[in-house]
Amino acid sequence: MRILRNITTCLLGSLLMASCSYLDKEPDTEIDIDMVFESKTKVESWLANVYSRIPNPGIQWLNSYGWEIYADDLTPSKRWQQWEWKNIPKIFGEWTPNTQWDGSLWHILPQKIREAYIFNERIHALPDDDLPEKEVNYMKAEVRFLAAYYWWQLAETYGAIPFQPDYIAPSDFNLADLQVGQTPFDEIVDYCDKEMLEASKQLPPVWQTVEKYGRITSIMCLTIRAKMLLFAASPLVNGNEWYKGYVNNEGKELYNTTYDPNKWVKAVEACKLLIEEAHKAGYALYKEYNDDGTIDPFCSLENVWFTSFQDGNKEILFPYTKKNDYNNFQFYTNKVVTKEFGGGGGLGVYQGLVDAFFTKNGLPIDEDSEYSEKGFSNSIERRNTKWKGGTGKEGEITAAGTYNMYCNREPRFYTAVSYNGSWYAIANRKFDFFKNGKDNDYTHDAPQNGYLARKKVYADDNPKTGSWKWRQVFLYRLSSAYLDYAEALNEAYDNTASREEALEYVNKVRERAGVRKYVLNGSDSEDYIHADDSQEAVRKLIRMERRVELCCEGSRWMDIRRWKIAEELPEMCGDDYGMDFGATDAENFYKRTVFQTRVWKKSYYWFPVYIDEMNKNPNLVQAPFWN
Repeated sequence: MRILRNITTCLLGSLLMASCSYLDKEPDTEIDIDMVFESKTKVESWLANVYSRIPNPGIQWLNSYGWEIYADDLTPSKRWQQWEWKNIPKIFGEWTPNTQWDGSLWHILPQKIREAYIFNERIHALPDDDLPEKEVNYMKAEVRFLAAYYWWQLAETYGAIPFQPDYIAPSDFNLADLQVGQTPFDEIVDYCDKEMLEASKQLPPVWQTVEKYGRITSIMCLTIRAKMLLFAASPLVNGNEWYKGYVNNEGKELYNTTYDPNKWVKAVEACKLLIEEAHKAGYALYKEYNDDGTIDPFCSLENVWFTSFQDGNKEILFPYTKKNDYNNFQFYTNKVVTKEFGGGGGLGVYQGLVDAFFTKNGLPIDEDSEYSEKGFSNSIERRNTKWKGGTGKEGEITAAGTYNMYCNREPRFYTAVSYNGSWYAIANRKFDFFKNGKDNDYTHDAPQNGYLARKKVYADDNPKTGSWKWRQVFLYRLSSAYLDYAEALNEAYDNTASREEALEYVNKVRERAGVRKYVLNGSDSEDYIHADDSQEAVRKLIRMERRVELCCEGSRWMDIRRWKIAEELPEMCGDDYGMDFGATDAENFYKRTVFQTRVWKKSYYWFPVYIDEMNKNPNLVQAPFWN
């Protein structure tokens, strides 16, 4: 492994021993690596250490990595920067190759990759210590996937990276041998593709014991593989002329600047394989039902985040079980700073996301004549649901007097966004976001643009008492796989049959969300919305669907990068709007008001190589447009 900071210092024993507590010195002897692999307990500890850099979506995607705030979904209070939230300055253009980043992928992932290679080189069956050959083979497949996954995380973040797979530096290494340049992006993807696929063939789709839940399965392998190939087929790295002439130290082009349609075909095949294998193993969209047998979209959308796989949530494709840190997410979202419940309520959503949700009719707001941003509702809106999150009463979605912008919207809007007048369950009242109201003390912890995130927030969690509902944290779910497949199909095959199949999978997502489905070349009806039979039209529908279905899950950052569209999005590179949290009355609050201005630069599509790494390795080239 040749990503420098770690590779130049990561000798066969020293760094590994320093990073693994079970290799610490014992009273009378020093444990060496050979001894580690003669003990099942120590083998399992080493395995756990390899697992330890799977990203934690409960907190790392928000605080450490920043995936959830780099895009135009979640917006943190800018004034949190005084507590050194390192990701906040980046969205305002304060980002250079000298900017530190708590994600630390360049620094840490090479260690984990190396530990994975050592593990697979040295592990063997221990029949006398209850470690049979079958279990060893499972472990080797898990670690094989993890090494490829970590390589992919590096490539997805930095683009072309120094890359030497299946390599462990000898103890008598030559420093010059480790100072290598970057490998072309597609070569890294090809390697990871093969590794993930082979690992999937050796693992079960579901572990049969609860104790193994969270260990890598074939479905987890296929999930990451499909997402990787979708990224690799996308405009950022498939025919992007921006990177023409961008070469490594050996003069090799690092990105494919000639469009290759076969990349979309590979993405289709990978997404289809994932879905077929998932269906065979019993994975399905999570749904709850009303008494009349119809889908209850409100309860389904909310409780998918609070229902475990073992309790029937078969939508979870890639669980995370190391530690539940969602209480941090809770703290910064729905729990505003009040004498009642404490918390920090400066994590909101952009007005652009509010506008992206469809209306109750399943239409964009600019296509629905019933949508209005003037006035207030005259009555309670009721729908067929057991959900109580609208007014505290079952079936009531909005109360009389609700601003019309928030009325008659699709269920995903109500389960994702807290707006002024929406229900604050633990307080048994409506949110009051007017200046100096109950939920806006006009500080860094107030709703900075009149909104808070609601998605993934359990209504009765109480930060003041430290009462948090347990939930199964996960990275990816089946609805995302359906939309990945739909996108790949539409891009790979420009024909009616493929567009119909793509919309079939979009419609699976919309049906669970309680909105009308699409039909090609049909007429609008009570159940369907006409969709034009063109690749461009279906692409637009798929992207709109991803925008709302997957919001606040970290996917948006990857989407706008791989689609190469950040410059087209006003809230990524210009004024950001919301309601006026400095207003004390409705007349002034409900006005689209600029609350911050963001900066986007062409270089931001890839993270820069940190300046210290550039100084250590003369063969590195900086990421595109960072010089």
